[in-house]
Amino acid sequence: MGYAQLVIGPAGSGKSTYCSSLYQHCESVGRQIHIVNLDPAAENFDYPVAADIRELISLEDVMEELGLGPNGGLIYCMEHLEDNLDDWLTEELDNYLDDDYLVFDCPGQIEIFSHVPVLKNFVEHLQRKNFNVCSVYLLDSQFITDVTKFISGCMSSLSAMVQLELPHVNILSKMDLVTNKREIENYLDPLPETLLPELNQRMAPQFEKLNKSLIELVNQYSMVTFLPLDLRKERR
Repeated sequence: MGYAQLVIGPAGSGKSTYCSSLYQHCESVGRQIHIVNLDPAAENFDYPVAADIRELISLEDVMEELGLGPNGGLIYCMEHLEDNLDDWLTEELDNYLDDDYLVFDCPGQIEIFSHVPVLKNFVEHLQRKNFNVCSVYLLDSQFITDVTKFISGCMSSLSAMVQLELPHVNILSKMDLVTNKREIENYLDPLPETLLPELNQRMAPQFEKLNKSLIELVNQYSMVTFLPLDLRKERR
């Protein structure tokens, strides 16, 4: 059995930096991982790329030839990847042994892991190839400055968790850039009875029922908690 980790999250959340740090850490402790780039718009990497979707299709070529914008072009690229799972991806996976660990650095468009089935089908293909798959969702800790943004992040993460149906870890990235960490700590494992009054204070009165439903949804699933990640503090 092989092992695979999908690194997902919004654009700018630090996915590639996470992959690079993970590679460096594994190298320092004598473990080997292989990082696969699934972002057809990526240009520079701080880690060795084991396989690259740009060998199959690139966003720049799609935008130039089809006249699509960045978002539409990326969706086209990912759907092209989906159409070539049995060819390109299978050929790439055949290069690795049963106990190898692959990390997939995914693009940051929310659609591909929230409601477009591309990554879901990608995961199912990996599982058919006898890979044990998990997902890591990164959210920029600087984004969590108030309860409204926190709820937005929770809903995005929950959508990905429900869509992919994988063992899942949520990470607050870029903690080394946060000046007031105490404010962030309040959102790592918050209580609904503290979130709701704060949310109601920031929203108009007509949204109170919606606020209550959102808080109850997050609380009922009891799955959306975040782990802080400060790359300056390496823990083994």
